[in-house]
Amino acid sequence: MSTKPFVYQDPFPLEKDDTEYYLLSSDYVSVAEFAGQEILKVEPQALTLLAQHAFHDASFMLRPAHQQQVADILNDPQASENDKYVALQFLRNSDIAAKGVLPTCQDTGTAIIMGKKGQRVWTGGGDEAALAQGVYNTYTEDNLRYSQNAPLDMYKEVNTGTNLPAQIDLYSVDGDEYR
Repeated sequence: MSTKPFVYQDPFPLEKDDTEYYLLSSDYVSVAEFAGQEILKVEPQALTLLAQHAFHDASFMLRPAHQQQVADILNDPQASENDKYVALQFLRNSDIAAKGVLPTCQDTGTAIIMGKKGQRVWTGGGDEAALAQGVYNTYTEDNLRYSQNAPLDMYKEVNTGTNLPAQIDLYSVDGDEYR
């Protein structure tokens, strides 16, 4: 019986990221040394702050590159009048959402976080709870629709009223980054 050789495949490989990020805070993060190597220390407050801002920005802001792609439809000679109408409405909706009162979309669904935590990143544990707190903060403070249901039994369910539980998947990877 032939056996194929083992080849490890990263389940979620990250590609080059051209996203323009901004600094939320330099608080709650520090560098220390352990066993002759630098480690990144991340306090729970940093994870809560990051999750809260990430869900806020995803709900109210669209990246400039994305906005430009939509705006380009307005001048595209191959775009139909319907295409241009939809693009214009999308841009108008985005402008309204950017004011921070009404989100881009009310049907928010399940809050999903996928992260890769380097072996030399120390948090002290409880990462999922800290991230979930950020999700909770955003949904309860930013006028987002609660759309997460939880089962009561085989036939009944109830809206959780907080959009929790969030789906939080954290992967252990090499390095000193939390991505």
